[in-house]
Amino acid sequence: MKNLADSFSAPSVPTPAGQTGSAVAKPLRLGLLTALVIGSMIGSGVFSLPQNMASGAGAAAVLIGWLITGVGMLMLAFVYQTLTTRKPELDNGIYAYARASAGDFVGFNSAWGYWVSAWIGNVGYLVIVFGTLGYFFPIFGDGNTPAAVLGASIALWIMHAVILRGVRSAAVLNAITTVAKVIPLLLFIVLAAIAFRSHVIAQDFWGNAKLGSVFTQVKSTMLITVWVFIGIEGASVFSARAQRREDIGRATLLGFVVVLLLLMAVSLLSLGIVPQGDLAAMKNPSMAGVLDKAVGAWGAVLISIGLLVSVGGALLAWTLLAAETLFTPANGGVMPKFLARENSHGVPANALWVTNGLVQLFLIITLVSNATYQALISLATSMILIPYLFSAVYATRIAMRGEGYAPAEGARTRDMLIGAAATVYCCWLLYAAGPKYLLLSALLYAPGVLLYGWAKRERGARLFKPFEAVILAALLILAAVAAWLLSTGALGL
Repeated sequence: MKNLADSFSAPSVPTPAGQTGSAVAKPLRLGLLTALVIGSMIGSGVFSLPQNMASGAGAAAVLIGWLITGVGMLMLAFVYQTLTTRKPELDNGIYAYARASAGDFVGFNSAWGYWVSAWIGNVGYLVIVFGTLGYFFPIFGDGNTPAAVLGASIALWIMHAVILRGVRSAAVLNAITTVAKVIPLLLFIVLAAIAFRSHVIAQDFWGNAKLGSVFTQVKSTMLITVWVFIGIEGASVFSARAQRREDIGRATLLGFVVVLLLLMAVSLLSLGIVPQGDLAAMKNPSMAGVLDKAVGAWGAVLISIGLLVSVGGALLAWTLLAAETLFTPANGGVMPKFLARENSHGVPANALWVTNGLVQLFLIITLVSNATYQALISLATSMILIPYLFSAVYATRIAMRGEGYAPAEGARTRDMLIGAAATVYCCWLLYAAGPKYLLLSALLYAPGVLLYGWAKRERGARLFKPFEAVILAALLILAAVAAWLLSTGALGL
């Protein structure tokens, strides 16, 4: 496809199956690879990070949460680096790793969960855009008022029309959005450091009775910290463009450390300007409100403009990514064939219509349920935890079996430990998400079974193996429980 997706994807390379692709015209060096890694991780989340973190945790718990996330996400980054090296023939890793590990149904669910996470994240992007405009135009409120939903719907379908015609200027767009992301963050950190007051962050440093124990506070930060790192799996996408293969690992590490330090600085410095309770009650994008407190109204304007440009680029990229996440499995036989159709511009049009149709539906649901940006990102993050877990398990499995390794290669032990650590971290995230978002996730995973059955019937293939039937039964039971709780009002966004 010659569209935006190509600028965020590595060109095809020879594979063990004998497939060939285009050569890399301009190999990327370490500096540009690192910039690409940073750009893929920084999205809208950082602009609302101060309020999101403070809503359930004091400064000490925020710091502990970042340390846990730092180690866990670094292990996950190494997992994708390892799989890129050891399994270069597998495309669309989120889907392919799960399928190679446990078969078609698990692979389908990994792709389905990642796709749902992507388009729900896009709903969150639209909510935060109009929530930002609500800072200046009260009619948009927090991004979930009738006016905001109408504006978001118009923006969604304009973007849809643009993508259907093909997008060829992604390099320029990426450069603009990267500047829009990084410069406001650096300015915020410098200005916030100047305005920082130690006595403010010292207030309720360990939290208070309302927030609960430190352990409870740390749990509350987990989905938020994972949300701002979603995209870390994309680092390996650029491997075929690297001038030197070993630069991928270096770029992943450097990019991850830079982003981690930026995010920690934003959340912790904010707690030294605005007390935790006031910060928790602040409207998003809360970085704008914090900078308003620190330097005045012009600071809020700066952050708001940076967010709007940044999210606009991210929304475009993630919309195509969501469509591609349906398109590739459809070509692989686990999604219906109609999702594999492209229009004359090489865009997966049917997958795009389905994706943005669901975004529109959820925009309406945010109006009815009054769902907030934080609720949406928590739901999007919980949907992606299962695909992350599948990847971590697969990396551990191939290291244990020695697949892709030379005999007696010492890296096997290291990679096995990294995979095991990433697996434990993903399980911890599932626990930290809590029953609410796990049940909501099950409810969103369940409809995918219909598409999977459709795809299998089209190809005359067997629907479920015995162990897949067990997974299906568990999924449907959880979805039924979630539906019942929703109907009684005991569960909601």
